[in-house]
Amino acid sequence: MQNIPSVDLSDFLSNDSKRKEKFVSEIGKAYEDIGFVALKGHFLSDTLVDNLYSEIKKFFDLPLETKRKYEIEGIGGQRGYVSFGKESAKGKKEGDLKEFWHFGQYVENDEKLKAEYPDNVIVKELPEFNNVGKETYKMLEKTGVYVLRALALFLDLDEYYFDKYVKNGNSILRPIHYPPITREPKNAVRAAAHGDINLITLLMGAQGKGLQVQNHKGEWIDAIAAPDELVINVGDMLSRHSNNRLKSTIHRVVNPPREKWGTSRYSVPFFMHPISEMPLNCLENCIDNEHPKLYEDITAGDFLNERLIELGLIKK
Repeated sequence: MQNIPSVDLSDFLSNDSKRKEKFVSEIGKAYEDIGFVALKGHFLSDTLVDNLYSEIKKFFDLPLETKRKYEIEGIGGQRGYVSFGKESAKGKKEGDLKEFWHFGQYVENDEKLKAEYPDNVIVKELPEFNNVGKETYKMLEKTGVYVLRALALFLDLDEYYFDKYVKNGNSILRPIHYPPITREPKNAVRAAAHGDINLITLLMGAQGKGLQVQNHKGEWIDAIAAPDELVINVGDMLSRHSNNRLKSTIHRVVNPPREKWGTSRYSVPFFMHPISEMPLNCLENCIDNEHPKLYEDITAGDFLNERLIELGLIKK
């Protein structure tokens, strides 16, 4: 396989059972094969996308001392600003060539979870930044719920199996700025090869070259979406829960050719996480004689904490 498959969520949302089954089969097979799809028919409007990019560019253009006011100590970078080079991929010493922001969950009707999550950080200099971020978060979360419903059916689970785990889940919206490269990077790239931690990731901003996916032969494939598509991939939590039936694929963001070093790159992944109590135990219907249980039982919260330590965002 040399390209990531394209699917249309409107097939799943239609009242046509054959179209719905087609979507379930297509996305399930793609996630068994390579772990990535390009998805159209999502809930983001063109206006919302334009407004979001306008606001995040304004934020990253602020002076560094202003941005650093929003870098909150002691929360593992889970809300607010994370400055350039702070995050590194698992097993890598070099920090990635990026700075980013985190919007987190807007908890509804659950005081326990509200107390568990850090508060979102308000950017006083940009009155629309947080409103646009919240609306984008909600639309990507809504899209993700339907993708997980399709995957539940593919795994022979109840269609709404994941709903209770992702409602008020610990999901993160991460606008990323990869600044212009000003000198030869030694070993650092914009984002080193890694797998995502969460259930699924919905990515805005994969319309140009840079994002690459590793196929089963170890080859790196450019993952480029059409202007109206999101790139959506399986994360380690879902791979683990499905006993690796659905693949969490290694991917990276490579540095551009030297002639494009002077340009910024922006992308906006939405990391869809469940509530911390979700058991990530391998599903019984994904275990048989040919596919023995691969992973120990663990909760989503404990798994996330382990990985944030590995990434250097939480210090032991």
